Amino acid sequence: MNFLEAKILADGVVKPGNVLKVDSFLNHQIDIRLMKKIGEEIKHRFADVEFNKVLTIESSGIAIASAVAYVNEIPVVFAKKGQTVNSTDDKYVAKAYSFTHKKFNEIFVSKPYLKSTDKILIVDDFLANGEASAALIDLVKQAGAELVGVGIAIEKGMQPGGAKLREAGVRLESVAIVDSMDAESGFIQFREQ
Repeated sequence: MNFLEAKILADGVVKPGNVLKVDSFLNHQIDIRLMKKIGEEIKHRFADVEFNKVLTIESSGIAIASAVAYVNEIPVVFAKKGQTVNSTDDKYVAKAYSFTHKKFNEIFVSKPYLKSTDKILIVDDFLANGEASAALIDLVKQAGAELVGVGIAIEKGMQPGGAKLREAGVRLESVAIVDSMDAESGFIQFREQ
């Protein structure tokens, strides 16, 4: 059992509807020491490839992506979900369905922050159905950049996102993979890695 699996067992809560609540340490209140460990673990797993930017989607992925970017001493770019007064028309745009919010989001990255010469590592907190990762991969393709892989803190192995990415030939590294969980008993089964 690795450090993230132990933390999930200690402080995670399984809710009905295939929901794993980890907001006490990962995506509402953030355990900075844990973020550092996740950043170092993802760096270790991608040590054999070169990348110069980390890409994520707002908002829960930002802390983990920042930790990965920090330990690699490179920039982090995050796709925004909403237009702002200072948004430009010069951007890459994709659509992503949010499992958590049960709605489609139009995400974008301003073109100056993704270039064709970039080697991109996508990082996010969760992987469930793979919609956010697919949208981020679309942005990388639009920019003509190179995708080196996807690093995830928690993958829900019982949902199709991980299998879809792997079948598409995307290198996927997940720090913890939950293969099953039961809301009634609180049981969580992790995949051996």
